[in-house]
Amino acid sequence: MSDKLITSIYEITKNYCDPVSNIPLNKSNSNFSIICKDGHANISLNITQQDQEKYIDLSKNLKKALGSINDLLSVNIIFTSEKTADKESKEHYRFQISAKNIIAIASGKGGVGKSTFAVNFAVALKKIGHQVGILDADIYGPSVPRMMGISGRPQTNDNKKLVPLESYGIKCMSIGFLIGVDTPTIWRGPMVMKALEQMFNGVAWGKLDYLIIDLPPGTGDAQLTLAQSSKLSGSIIISTPQDVALIDARKGINMFKKVNVPVLGIVENMSYFICSKCNERHEIFSSGGAKKEAEKFETPFLGELPLDKNLRIYSDEGRPICVFDPESSIAATYLAIAKKVHGNLH
Repeated sequence: MSDKLITSIYEITKNYCDPVSNIPLNKSNSNFSIICKDGHANISLNITQQDQEKYIDLSKNLKKALGSINDLLSVNIIFTSEKTADKESKEHYRFQISAKNIIAIASGKGGVGKSTFAVNFAVALKKIGHQVGILDADIYGPSVPRMMGISGRPQTNDNKKLVPLESYGIKCMSIGFLIGVDTPTIWRGPMVMKALEQMFNGVAWGKLDYLIIDLPPGTGDAQLTLAQSSKLSGSIIISTPQDVALIDARKGINMFKKVNVPVLGIVENMSYFICSKCNERHEIFSSGGAKKEAEKFETPFLGELPLDKNLRIYSDEGRPICVFDPESSIAATYLAIAKKVHGNLH
């Protein structure tokens, strides 16, 4: 009975969003919880104390909407505030940077086009008017320098911080700038963590609207440390449609949920292929799997991107498609995703 009632409540609350974070009040929202007993429901939402007045209308609207559930005898809505959440001080985070939004681009496994998405997503955010930086946190396989068409070694400023290199108006930092192109990164965990901290705290990023982090594939120590030690606004999960990739994508989603990082959405990459001869759509890796996962986790589905020859060529040549083929359908999709994510965060 209680489980059925909780499901009915979620069916209504998922249509409402936190007025501050704009995150839906669904099962994926780690700050939102529902407890039911004998037809009575206690609903709690964790907020910051100074924002308390912004939730008055939400409380009234929820109570009114939930009144339509026949089996619900009473509902009590509680807004809680943890002291650590009130402070949200920079000292709370080991990795510090002056960016309004920090978004991690993640995938449960390699080879799904995560770095290609991170680069073009960053360029799309720049094209719609934001100050953007991209951090290549894939220590063992840095590909951002190649995809951004940039090389060289960062200089240090008077404060002994590295000055990020710039390409297409985007500030870039990668371990690939500090080691040779063909040099393998044979490092153990502590060295990787130190390198990641250096690329956060030891870089003169300046003020950014967005810092995009290209995470290593998987759900290991590096991903977990970045999620817990930096003030992430959220994450975007990249997956191809087939079941093998989706199994690992689920792990990524659950990892971020456990460390209270919102999943801003899921992108289905290599969703289809348009044949240049027959001009027909071919779904090489199946199709629609990522969208179904998004519905299952009640997470926004941000869009699907094709397996495209020109996108591969542009990436290899260090020419983001949003810059060099802005009229293409792929560039339009990246811009639409950038606008959607920005709109959901503000």
